[in-house]
Amino acid sequence: MTQNVTKMKIISYADAERKNEDSKMEVQVNPESYTSRISIGYSQMQAPGTTAILPQYNKTEPQKLDFEILFDSTGVINGEKDETNGVESRIDTFKKLVLEYKGDTHRPRFLSIFWGTLKFDCCLETLDISYKLFRSDGLPLRAVAKAGFLGSMDDTIRVAKENASSPDLTHIRTVKEGDTLPLMAYRIYGDPAYYFEVARANNLNDFRNLTTGQKIKFPPVEK
Repeated sequence: MTQNVTKMKIISYADAERKNEDSKMEVQVNPESYTSRISIGYSQMQAPGTTAILPQYNKTEPQKLDFEILFDSTGVINGEKDETNGVESRIDTFKKLVLEYKGDTHRPRFLSIFWGTLKFDCCLETLDISYKLFRSDGLPLRAVAKAGFLGSMDDTIRVAKENASSPDLTHIRTVKEGDTLPLMAYRIYGDPAYYFEVARANNLNDFRNLTTGQKIKFPPVEK
C-alpha cells in the first residue's frame, strides 16, 4: 500500500500575528534534514587578577533553522516538467514568497514553516541558490536552495511567554476595569510618573479615558 507523504509547507502572512494568510508553497521533495540552532549570549567581563568568571546572562538569540530545498523541472519528480522556463518559474515563486518587499509593512512577509511536528514562525535570513543541471542551451533544469530562517514572534506572544516584569524590557498589558495609565505605569516601573512616556509611545491623546480590553505597550525607560 502506498503511503501518502506529507510535504513541507511554507506559508507567508501579511501580519506578525499570522492571522492573514498571504500565499503558500509546498516543496517538491522534503529536505533530507534540517538544522535548528539556539545561541545564548553571556557577558564575560573578568576582573583583573582573577582566574575564572561567572558568566552573566545577557539574552537568548532567536532560534535559527537551516535546510535545503530542491527545485527540479526535468520531470523525474511526479512528472513535473517545464521545458520553457526550467526551474526559474519555481524559484521565482519561492523568492516572491520569502523575499518580496511589502510596502504596507515595509519589510518582507512573515513566514511559518510546517512539516510533521515542526512549526516554525520566522523570516528569511539567508538564501544561496546553486544551479546543478542545465539543458544544452543553458536553461537551468535543477537547483538547490540553501535557506536560513530566523525565528520571529509577535510582541504580544513574546511578552506573554517571557512573563518578565523588568522595566528594561518592552511589556504589553491589557487594560482592566479601574485601570489608569499612572497606575499601570507604577506596576511596571515602580513609578507612576512614567505614564507620560507610555502615552507618547502609544500615541494616546486622551490617556485619562482608557478602554477595558485595550492593549498598552510599556517601552523600556531610562531611570
